[in-house]
Amino acid sequence: VQLQASGGGLVQARESLRLSCAVSGSFFSISALGWHRQAPGKQRELIARITEGGSTNYADSMKGRFTISRDNAKATVYLQMNSLKVEDTAVYYCNAEKLVIRPHLRGNDYWGQGTLVTVSS
Repeated sequence: VQLQASGGGLVQARESLRLSCAVSGSFFSISALGWHRQAPGKQRELIARITEGGSTNYADSMKGRFTISRDNAKATVYLQMNSLKVEDTAVYYCNAEKLVIRPHLRGNDYWGQGTLVTVSS
């Protein structure tokens, strides 16, 4: 199983960007998919997560400009980012929580490789 994040790049402040993260490989279920980010010199922080049923959780500081969504048929999670700010510059990571390869096996967490988002003023 692999997670492949894409969609990062260089944008100007106040522009929008949509990130995608596709889960490839064979699996039975995923409890939740999420997005995190890590800015230079800072710890990785949660942006949002979405459960298999579609329930979402956002970090308080991320509410309003970021929207997470999920396409279960495509095993893909998206992050729509609007009104980007210079301080949003970071490497953005997707993760899968409690991914179960086969029924009755324990689920494990998986991480994608990250995609860089750079916001210029």
